[in-house]
Amino acid sequence: MAERRKPLVIVTRKLPDVIETRMMELFQTRLNLDDHPMTRAELEEAVKTADILVPTVTDTIDEALLNQAGPQLKMIANFGNGVDHIDLRVARNKGILVTNTPGVLTEDTADMTMALILATARRLSEGERLVRSGQWTGWAPTVMLGSRLAGKRLGIIGMGRIGQALARRAKAFGLSIHYHNRKPVHPEVEQELDAAYWESLDQMLARMDIVAITCPRTPATYHLLNARRLALLKPTAILVNISRGQVVDEATLARMLQRREIGAAGLDVYEDEPNVDPKLLKLDNVVLLPHMASATLEGRIDMGEKVIVNIKTFADGHQPRDRVLEMMF
Repeated sequence: MAERRKPLVIVTRKLPDVIETRMMELFQTRLNLDDHPMTRAELEEAVKTADILVPTVTDTIDEALLNQAGPQLKMIANFGNGVDHIDLRVARNKGILVTNTPGVLTEDTADMTMALILATARRLSEGERLVRSGQWTGWAPTVMLGSRLAGKRLGIIGMGRIGQALARRAKAFGLSIHYHNRKPVHPEVEQELDAAYWESLDQMLARMDIVAITCPRTPATYHLLNARRLALLKPTAILVNISRGQVVDEATLARMLQRREIGAAGLDVYEDEPNVDPKLLKLDNVVLLPHMASATLEGRIDMGEKVIVNIKTFADGHQPRDRVLEMMF
């Protein structure tokens, strides 16, 4: 009996060594050893030849690219949870299965969200820059005053896995938990988190001291925090975004931070990554991170293992557990 042909898997970015080694053992695998972001031409060649494509958030898998795909491309095993860079409708119409890696980054991302809340409220980046600049002259009663977290109101936009994990951390810091979601979470979860549901995002925004964005990027959440909604925030409010840059009108946010119409922001994502609005780069009341909320070695390995399981399950003729059916907020 002939041995079943191993699928050709093309990986668009460098993955942890242990994951790449396992992929090479299980599949015909083409790796991106120098980790350069693939050009459009390289992506076109990949979809024309691969049985399975393993892209990341840096790859735009849009309608035009998918229309270049050969009939052999049957699966896109995304290395990451968010799939806003993939045209799911076109993939579905062409019979291409899409999977992602949910759940494994929840704790890492929630940790970083809490870190950004602390960093903005207590001005950690400003203090660190002050010391490095050589301009620090010693302790003084009114220097580098930040804001106490205990007793403040935290509004979480998107109460999925990450939102709930953030709420658990924030509750331990004495924050009052509020959230906006498509629908309320299970009553037992609300009770555990002592969380208050706001059906109206506008009303919640106007009353929060800190707002954290943890919802996915979908057509419905594009510029969810537009100029009108940003204007609802208190002038002392802190905004933290670890979701996707497109959820916030970045130009308006930068302008309002510059004018001190919003107190501070902690950003891990941007509208046009890796480009950042030049105004943000000049501001002291913003903590800027390079899309690293999920960046732990353990998390990346867990992601890779999920990708491998999804591919192996599909190659064996079964439906992968992590197939993406829809993305809604």
